[in-house]
Amino acid sequence: MATLGRRVGLGLAARGEADEVVTWAASARRAGLGSVWVHDSYFERDAVSFVSAICSELGRDEREDGFRIALGAVNPFTRHPVVLAMTGAALDEMAPGRIVMGMATGLPLRLKQMGIPYAPAEAVEGVSRAIDDVRTLWKGERLPSATPGLPPIQPMFAPPHRIPIYVAAYRKEFVALGAEKADGYLARPAESVPSLRGIIGRLRTGAAAAGRDPGSLETAGYLLTLVDETRREALNRAKREPFVIYMMSVLGDVSLARAGFDRELRDRIAAAWRAEDFHTAGNLIPDELLDAFMLCGTREDVAAAALRFHTESDLDLPLLQPVLQEQKQIDEILAAAALYAGLPAPSAAAARSASERTAEPVRQAVEGPALAPALAAAVAVDALAASTLEDDRTLTFWSRARRRAGAIWEILRPFAYSASAIPVAAGGALAFADGRFDAPIFVLTLIGAMALHSGTNIINEVFDVRQGVDTITSPRASHAILKGRITERGAYRVALGFFAIAILVGLALTAVRGWPIVALGLVGLAGGYFYTAPPFQYKFRALGVPLVFMLMGPLMTTGAYFAVTGKWSWTSLWLSVPIGLLVAAILHGNEWRDISEDTRAGIATLSSRLGASFAHYAYLAMTLGAYITLGLAVSVGILPPQVMIVMLSLPLLAIVIRAAELGAGGQARAIVMIDVQTARLHMVFGALLVAGVLLSRAS
Repeated sequence: MATLGRRVGLGLAARGEADEVVTWAASARRAGLGSVWVHDSYFERDAVSFVSAICSELGRDEREDGFRIALGAVNPFTRHPVVLAMTGAALDEMAPGRIVMGMATGLPLRLKQMGIPYAPAEAVEGVSRAIDDVRTLWKGERLPSATPGLPPIQPMFAPPHRIPIYVAAYRKEFVALGAEKADGYLARPAESVPSLRGIIGRLRTGAAAAGRDPGSLETAGYLLTLVDETRREALNRAKREPFVIYMMSVLGDVSLARAGFDRELRDRIAAAWRAEDFHTAGNLIPDELLDAFMLCGTREDVAAAALRFHTESDLDLPLLQPVLQEQKQIDEILAAAALYAGLPAPSAAAARSASERTAEPVRQAVEGPALAPALAAAVAVDALAASTLEDDRTLTFWSRARRRAGAIWEILRPFAYSASAIPVAAGGALAFADGRFDAPIFVLTLIGAMALHSGTNIINEVFDVRQGVDTITSPRASHAILKGRITERGAYRVALGFFAIAILVGLALTAVRGWPIVALGLVGLAGGYFYTAPPFQYKFRALGVPLVFMLMGPLMTTGAYFAVTGKWSWTSLWLSVPIGLLVAAILHGNEWRDISEDTRAGIATLSSRLGASFAHYAYLAMTLGAYITLGLAVSVGILPPQVMIVMLSLPLLAIVIRAAELGAGGQARAIVMIDVQTARLHMVFGALLVAGVLLSRAS
């Protein structure tokens, strides 16, 4: 078992699987960390239950390694002090001598939600009285009855080992209470170094005034932590996390001022948060704000930042609390903790210099979003390129190669490949049903269509970034270019490579089928490239949906039938309509969801022209229209009845319709994944349609 040279703890929320939290606590102990702290997350899980599980697992080990298990913090207003005394005694029996109890009121908002009265003065008095009552019971002494005339409360448990009590609050009255009678102070997440320095200074002064040794009070504090391969990626990821955005939106005025930020920035973030516009809120958060209030970067960055909090604010015990409570983040945090413990203490001059940099005002962060969208996007992309290039140099060759491969996969958006595969498959199936199927030609056609689709996706990504449509906080966007995993030039070259494959396939098909393939290929290439590329950029001129319907519906389906058979078919045209409608619905759902982002970037889509309400109706028309047109084609005898097997996809249709209705009702989160859900519907609908056409051959 490791032993670290500097004390550090792991902070966890009572969420997720209890078994995972127990495993992480055991890992922290093996890694040499000195404690694990679990706090209530209203209204998720119960912290006492999680700590009980940890005690049950780790309390059996009788080694005197000093590892502590802390409730940080519990609330005497939701858990009566007598119950807290009982809880502490029980936990101490499970893990003798290891228990710590933080105590606080929690957020007044949460108390009010539960109908619990809250007044600032009474809250301080209530916590003070709870500390006294709990300690009295732990001594084995009786507590007077709260109701006169009744027997006193007699503790019927053995007095536990000494259980330290920490006050967990930031108001000066609570800090004074901690100085007077607590064993330590526990700082909330998202405190800055200057703010912590002020709080801890008042704590020490108050302790001395109360006749106590200031050094006897331990100070601990939750430090929100997010680790990634590079600092840039960690910062970018933090700006997309709703929890981080929320924490930045509730920063206190004093804490902001001490860190050198204007509360106007906080208020703008909060306004976007309340509107559930997480994209705008994340874009408003500058890197400097995250650096001031959390630990964000590589393992090394996190270790250095933790040391800054420790040395510059006089924080005894940093508690690294993962923003993302998952195994990978826990592993990275434990590694960062080991690095932190081994870092040399900085000189006094270096500490002052770092503190001064942290406290610099960030006027640009407030004024930046007022720039024209395209200019702001260009500045942001340039800044990202510079920082990510430096980050990239720190990676090994294999790490860089893995990032490039992952970037290409991400930028290809493989979840949407059904949009090109289904039309070609439908044309091929109809050719098979007509007895004219040519397998090698069909495979070539499919390869060409997929290559054309791939090139289009990448060109779309490149020009969306250049136009400022996609930023690091854009929902559902690929972030490969913005994260620096691949450059714009590199992505552009990959796109040209896919277009080259499509051209080569087209030349091979032309040799077999003649000049119509040239015409089809030119229309497809132009449609794919100029979707977002100048000079046409028809996506930005409200023409994206109708042109995508034509290109990936009639053009691909009838074109595939011609390529495979050398003949034109009116039936293939009818077959293409429901397919094209669902492809168009994928794009339209995306545009509907992104109306605010597209408007911000100064571009016009069909959805932004229609408005959110009519965009909803248009989405319904496209999805339901696919089933209606197919039914009409069958009813008049154009398509075989076997294709009605597509009705098996109705449960997926119900899912997207339900999401659309919720989105139209103002629940923006309901349509966050509507493009992916519609793509899934298109894939299943299309596969069933192809199966129905093939079945008609056997009839």
